[in-house]
Amino acid sequence: MTALGELRTLRSQSRVRVQSQAAKQEERAAYLFLVPWLAGLVLITAGPMGVSLYFSLTDYNLLQVPQFVGMENYTAMLGDERLLNSLRVTFVYVFVSVPIQLAAALGIAVVLNRGMRGLAFYRSVYYLPSLLGGSVAIAVLWRRLFGSDGLVNQALALVGIDSAPAWVSEPSTALGTLVVLNVWTFGAPMVIFLAGLRQVPVALYEAAAVDGAGRWTRFVRITLPLLTPIIFFNLVLQIIHAFQAFTQAFIVSGGTGGPSDSTMFFTLYLYQSGFGNFQMGYASAMAWVLLVIVAVFTAVNFWASRFWVFYDD
Repeated sequence: MTALGELRTLRSQSRVRVQSQAAKQEERAAYLFLVPWLAGLVLITAGPMGVSLYFSLTDYNLLQVPQFVGMENYTAMLGDERLLNSLRVTFVYVFVSVPIQLAAALGIAVVLNRGMRGLAFYRSVYYLPSLLGGSVAIAVLWRRLFGSDGLVNQALALVGIDSAPAWVSEPSTALGTLVVLNVWTFGAPMVIFLAGLRQVPVALYEAAAVDGAGRWTRFVRITLPLLTPIIFFNLVLQIIHAFQAFTQAFIVSGGTGGPSDSTMFFTLYLYQSGFGNFQMGYASAMAWVLLVIVAVFTAVNFWASRFWVFYDD
C-alpha cells in the first residue's frame, strides 16, 4: 500500500471515529431529554396503575396491611345493586348527553362559520363554559339554578307555571339537570368543528349550488361527510370525558348521589367506596372495570368508524 493510500485509510478511520463519537453523544443527549418523560411514566402513570391493579386483588382499608383475596372484589360487583345502578345512571348520562352536546356544538359551529362580525368574541363566549363547566363553582351555581326557589323556577313562574319541581331534588329530574350541564359545555367540540368547517372547500358548495342543491342538501351531502373524521374525534373524546364525570354529581347531590341514587355516577360510587367506606381494594377493582368499559367503547367506536368515517385519501 502506498503512502497516499495509507493516509486516505487513516483519514477514513478518523472520520468514522468522529462520527461514532458524535452519534454516541447525540444518543446520550436523547436519553437525557427522555429521562423526565420516563420518570413521569413510571412514577405517575405505570407505577400507580400497577399498584392499583394489585390493590384490586386485595382487601385493603387504608389502615391495615392489604390481604390478597384474588378475584373476590370483581365477583362481589355482580351482586352489588348500588354499583349496577351506578352503571345504569352513567350509561344514561353518556348516551343522552354526548349526542345532544355534539349536535349543539355542530349547530353553533355552522352558524359561526358564516363569517359573522365579532367571530372571535362569540367563539370565546361559547368556549368559556368548557373551561368552567367542570368546576366546583359552576356545580354550586347549577344546584342553585335548579333548586326549588332557583332562577329556573322563577322564570317558569313568570309564564304562569307555579308548580315546577325542585329539579335537583326529584329523582325523575335530577339526572336531567346534569345532562343539561354537560350539554352546556359544548365549547371545546364546537371549536374543533369550526376548525373542520373552515377546511371544507368552498368550490364544492358552489358546484352543488349551481346544480340546484339547497342548504340542507349541501349540509347533508357535503358538510357532514367531510366532517366525519372530526365528528369521530369529538365523539371518542366526549364519551371518555362523560364516563369520567364526577364533580358535577358530587356537588349537586351533596356527595350522596341522591335523590334515591338518581345521580350516583360510577365514579361517585367509586369515591364513596374508597374514601367513604375505606374499601380501597374494592374501589381499585371498580377503577379497573371503568378502564375496561372505556376501552371497550373506544375500541367499538374505532371498529365502527370504518363504516361511516370518510377520509380524503
